[in-house]
Amino acid sequence: MFQTYDDKSDATHSAERLAALRTALKEQNLAGFIVPRADEHQSEYVPPSAERLSWLTGFTGSAGTAIVLADEATLFVDGRYTVQAAAQVDKAAFEVVFIGDKSPTDWLVEKIKEGDRIGFDPWLTTRSQRRSMAAKLENAGAELVALSENPIDLAWSDRPDTPTGAVHLHPDDLAGRSAAEKIAEQKEALAKRRAQAVVLTDPSSIAWLFNIRGSDVPHTPLALSFAIVHQDKAPDLFIDGRKLSNAERDALADLAGLHEPGEFADALRALGKGTKVLYDAAGSAEAVALLVEEGGAEIVEASDPIALPKARKNAAEIAGSRAAHIRDGVAVTRFLAWLDLQPAGSVSEIDAAKKLEEIRTETAELDGSKLEDVSFDSISSTGPNAAMNHYRVTEKSNRTLEAGELYLIDSGAQYRDGTTDITRTVLVGEASSDRLTLYRDRFTRVLKGHIALAMANFPKETSGAQLDVLARTPLWQAGLDFDHGTGHGIGSFLAVHEGPQRIAKSGHVALEPGMIVSNEPGYYRPGDFGIRIENLIVVREPKVPVGGDRPMLSFETISFAPIDRRLISPALLTAAEIAWLDLYHARVRASLSFWPHYTDAERKFLENSCRPIVR
Repeated sequence: MFQTYDDKSDATHSAERLAALRTALKEQNLAGFIVPRADEHQSEYVPPSAERLSWLTGFTGSAGTAIVLADEATLFVDGRYTVQAAAQVDKAAFEVVFIGDKSPTDWLVEKIKEGDRIGFDPWLTTRSQRRSMAAKLENAGAELVALSENPIDLAWSDRPDTPTGAVHLHPDDLAGRSAAEKIAEQKEALAKRRAQAVVLTDPSSIAWLFNIRGSDVPHTPLALSFAIVHQDKAPDLFIDGRKLSNAERDALADLAGLHEPGEFADALRALGKGTKVLYDAAGSAEAVALLVEEGGAEIVEASDPIALPKARKNAAEIAGSRAAHIRDGVAVTRFLAWLDLQPAGSVSEIDAAKKLEEIRTETAELDGSKLEDVSFDSISSTGPNAAMNHYRVTEKSNRTLEAGELYLIDSGAQYRDGTTDITRTVLVGEASSDRLTLYRDRFTRVLKGHIALAMANFPKETSGAQLDVLARTPLWQAGLDFDHGTGHGIGSFLAVHEGPQRIAKSGHVALEPGMIVSNEPGYYRPGDFGIRIENLIVVREPKVPVGGDRPMLSFETISFAPIDRRLISPALLTAAEIAWLDLYHARVRASLSFWPHYTDAERKFLENSCRPIVR
């Protein structure tokens, strides 16, 4: 649930921790060490025990890499985290570099000399990453060395314990298919590939395959585990037995052999000679491949076979997601109604985030459901804080919502029937004429991009990269852009960020019916304000237009909450865009007005916010 962050980080200890790490490297004759923000599962969602990058640097973002050399250390982050990283790390210990300006490997190649040995943890690095780094280092005359023990783990005296969150079974009526059916399908796929086994290391894939959910990492119902699916026998699941009640243990024992995680390495070696093993070189640890090869089995590189089936939501999963989004839309609308009644300057970013979670909890209970968790730490941001598109409020950065500023709230929820993610940007109080003109121009351009993507009809086999331009064109026309992807995949009571599909310049996976992605263009004026409008959309098959001759796909918007009409400049919208917006607001009103527990003020807000646009 929502946490109040107090800005206490380990940055004050960075110097002594760097010194300890450098001593360990010197003892092993290493010139440097690479510290990614990763765990043994290569997941974005890691437990506290795997937050090695944060322990060393003080940086708490979800992506980054540090490189430590004998006389300098650098933290590399993407555009989401440049401001946060600069604020969190000890600048005397670490330089912060934007990864778009210089990649970690390229930086390292410039620093090393011939004969240098650079250490890395093979459990925190994929085979694809290792290959890319090793090739560049070898060209520079240096060597990339896999370490059997991570030197940070040896120095981290108060490292948290490995999590043992309880596992529960995900009902077949919500999953849409039984675990037995899914396993049988994977066995058939192995037979077609003439492979004997596939190694699964992504907890999301394992959760989907076995219809289980866990509680090992914040906000995402994952049970950290490994699995091996065999073509000719039951799968093996490697999961801490302390996570399983008798009921869960009995149900899983009917599907798979149950083992402790400590047995995983021996099981990989035991796959043995003559066995062809599917392995995701871009998504699984290098250590996994090394152990398979150590036992004599043959690695066959292939994408995680669970990723696409998991991304293609079935009818039950889509129905669950629709229900979750209606429930969540009621909560978000109630929050916006509450916020609209608060005097400017009376609510802080933390106050607002807490209130939204309170309303989500209450709404779900009144609906006969339950808010299991938020799906990520809410991005509750106003004024210049909103210009940081992945800002996370802390006690130190917390601002009040002042008149004339924009407030951006990006939030989501975990319900048993679906995962949500929605962003709204609203005007606080009244703004001056000049400011309102600027706000409306930028907001309407973001809205135009949002609508263009929502309205898109596109041929089958179209990738997210091909559609990304639709959301950016109205901004590009004014010399503007945003530095994040337009959309990411969403899980079904799983990760709020799910691949392989995405709508971004680098999103090259074809979109397929049933995939759910976000539609979230934005605009960010550094030090001033930020705007984002986000709904979730599901890929569907529309009727082929009259005269058309190719199978097409389109999107259905499944998120429902009003878009702030005060920030819209109707003159910038086409007739088709206004028609879409009016229809969307009519759907919001029709979808959410049924709820019987609104206050009079909430119902009035819903009605007023969904009025048609007058040009």
